[in-house]
Amino acid sequence: MDIILETPRLIFRRFTEADAKLILELHSDPLVLQYLHEPLVTTEEEAKQIIRKTILPQYKMNLGRWALHTKDNNKFIGWCGIKLNSANNETDLGYRLSNETWGKGYATEAAEYTLQFGFDTLHLKRIIAHAHVQNTASINVLEKIGMKYVRDEVVDDIPVKTFVAINNL
Repeated sequence: MDIILETPRLIFRRFTEADAKLILELHSDPLVLQYLHEPLVTTEEEAKQIIRKTILPQYKMNLGRWALHTKDNNKFIGWCGIKLNSANNETDLGYRLSNETWGKGYATEAAEYTLQFGFDTLHLKRIIAHAHVQNTASINVLEKIGMKYVRDEVVDDIPVKTFVAINNL
């Protein structure tokens, strides 16, 4: 297992193509995708394509979306990480967790440590994040980890609130 970082309750690791079933399980849940522009993933082959085309290329830059597992039982609960959006050359913090884990602080813990990793280890100067304007839980996570609201905008045809964190070091 290629571990990226650990928090008090979570292990972050790189995905591999062998994780297609995990991606399928997460991305086939309508509740998980309710605020996103993405279609439900319905086959393991679609999940493999997400891993091949979206996740693995980011690892070449030491960025990416990393699989999240709980330390107590090694259960996969979702992903969190930082990716480069080449269209605007910005690094974006993102996370997606299975709905049975919502409300337990995992998203906040994962996002907080990912933000810190981005600044301390990757030496990024600025990290952005977007949350659908109606996704109050995600907006609360971004506020809790100290990101600052900067504007409302439309990203990929989705109305979002945009947050930013600046590395002051």
